[in-house]
Amino acid sequence: MVRLSNCIAALINVVIILIAVVLIGTSMVFYKGHGSATECERFLQKPLLAIGIFLFVLSILGLGGATCRFQWMLWIHLFVMFLLIIVLTAFTVFVIVVTNSGVGRAVSGRGFKEYRLGDYNDWLQKNVINDDNWIQIRSCLIDTRACRHLQVPVSGQTLQQFININLTPVESGCCKPPIYCELDFKNATFWTMPKTGPAVPDEDCVTWNNDPKKLCFDCKSCKAGVLSGIKKEWKIIAIINSCFIGFVIIFYSIGCCALRANRVGRYHKYRP
Repeated sequence: MVRLSNCIAALINVVIILIAVVLIGTSMVFYKGHGSATECERFLQKPLLAIGIFLFVLSILGLGGATCRFQWMLWIHLFVMFLLIIVLTAFTVFVIVVTNSGVGRAVSGRGFKEYRLGDYNDWLQKNVINDDNWIQIRSCLIDTRACRHLQVPVSGQTLQQFININLTPVESGCCKPPIYCELDFKNATFWTMPKTGPAVPDEDCVTWNNDPKKLCFDCKSCKAGVLSGIKKEWKIIAIINSCFIGFVIIFYSIGCCALRANRVGRYHKYRP
């Protein structure tokens, strides 16, 4: 039993070390390719590196404690694991709270929803899509060509045909002006301002630009569309986090067994 708990702990730590190496390697690829890397890749580089280093150091401590029976390593390893359980649980609860509001507004006769920034949690607005972050998010949308499906012209397409298309939140918010502006439709990503001006005095109506690199990327509706996508992704993260917390708790328990096994082993070793 003593060896079993140590072997299981060592095996899990080896697997985590391999995962950490992959994360660190991936972040280095993004860093070395900074000249050709997209803004999305550069945005991911630092978090991947931080997570990779954290997992690597944590697993080295666990591996040293399990295989070499260094008690101080196991104590540090288990203490960090305990803090990790608390942080992950708090983060999961937080994600559920901040993503509890905000939905797209369905309009009769349209195949897509439209999104309003004011419908989303204030924390998300102030911290996720603030001016500094939006510069990177906007560049990411352009780099990944978020509107590429709509930029392929459809011969003879009418406004009625267009509004029956099923659009993603980003396509609805960033790749076209809000329909309530009632701009003149030419094609999916080309709209002109009527001589009488927009139908409503909305900032997004005058922000729209037919330049493929501008479109509605600076519109509030675009930020709302991005938040809609983030909300869905964060809910998935909350579910994954819940499963991961269960894994960490099991791993923590195995570590506790290894710590106890080391104590028993040392006791029998020095017992006269």
